[in-house]
Amino acid sequence: MNYFEIFGIPVQLNVDKTNLPKKYFDLSKQFHPDYYSNATPGEQRHSLEISANLNKAFKTFQNPDETIKYVLQLKNLLQDEEKYELPASFLIDIMSLNEQLMDADDPDVVLHLKSDIKKLQIRIYEPVKQIVEHYQEGITSQKELLQVKEYYYKKKYLDRIKNQLEK
Repeated sequence: MNYFEIFGIPVQLNVDKTNLPKKYFDLSKQFHPDYYSNATPGEQRHSLEISANLNKAFKTFQNPDETIKYVLQLKNLLQDEEKYELPASFLIDIMSLNEQLMDADDPDVVLHLKSDIKKLQIRIYEPVKQIVEHYQEGITSQKELLQVKEYYYKKKYLDRIKNQLEK
């Protein structure tokens, strides 16, 4: 049972978080292992498995990047420790940001770098925005999901630089 099935929602790249906490608490009560203390060993294992996956699913759905990663893994389009090759033009942009990061003790450089990161985030999201926000199981193509995969890896690069800047 995947995370979406546990929550009873369709597979999506952008989970609506409005009703998610209520659904999480309702399901947590329903499948809490304490309620299955007198059940059969099989039912106890099932309850424990659902409960553990429910917690993982809720945490995943709270983070848009983790949700994208999870869907790509469900579709066998993303593997752990995968070596993904990004376009040279993007890597040049990253190299430039990394060079600016070396001078991050200058407040003007920090402001400029934050602005450049923000612009690049917008630029890489724009081509996949419609796919992410309107994903439909069985309708969205593998080609479109591969575009999302490239976006996912680009965003990881930008997030690393952003995290280094914040340190």
